[in-house]
Amino acid sequence: MITRQAATAARREQIARTAIAVLAARGSQATTFEAICQEAGLSSKRLITYHFSSKDELFTAVADQVVADSETYMQAALEGLTDARELLAAVIRANVAFIAEHAQEVEALRQILLNGGLSDWERYHVESQNRLAGLFEDGQRAGVFRPFDPRVMAAALRASIDSMAPLIATGLDPASCAEELVQLFERSTRTGKEGQ
Repeated sequence: MITRQAATAARREQIARTAIAVLAARGSQATTFEAICQEAGLSSKRLITYHFSSKDELFTAVADQVVADSETYMQAALEGLTDARELLAAVIRANVAFIAEHAQEVEALRQILLNGGLSDWERYHVESQNRLAGLFEDGQRAGVFRPFDPRVMAAALRASIDSMAPLIATGLDPASCAEELVQLFERSTRTGKEGQ
């Protein structure tokens, strides 16, 4: 038997996933509660406003959904890895693969950000960069990465990964994009001894 709480969570997820599809196809301005109702086959926008009081609240739920999906994807890709070099390569490959395999979600998020939505986005971004900086710090402690500011390298990596979305959307091979980034950051982080 489905509980009321489970039914509410399922309806919220249905609305957020439908909003992702509408955002990706039509853009932020055209993503109205009416458009989402039509796409989801809902009889009234009250079914949306019961769960989300505003478009901003819905867009925050969309971002939360994309971030949660990304984190689940990343955890599966990184499971069992402990070596910093292997982790760095796997992080890059998994991020680029997520962008390629979840183009609709990535475009929905881009539409929200382009239109000034998500005042909370900085929090997501900082958390991601902090995790990457932690990876670089671990690699430096293990002696596999050269000395550099982990925060700067993390910002460069995050920006490089994020910039793959438009390239992949224009037809570049995601695996090739990922391998280019793996090689770039492999060379950028290696110790002097490895270059000899």
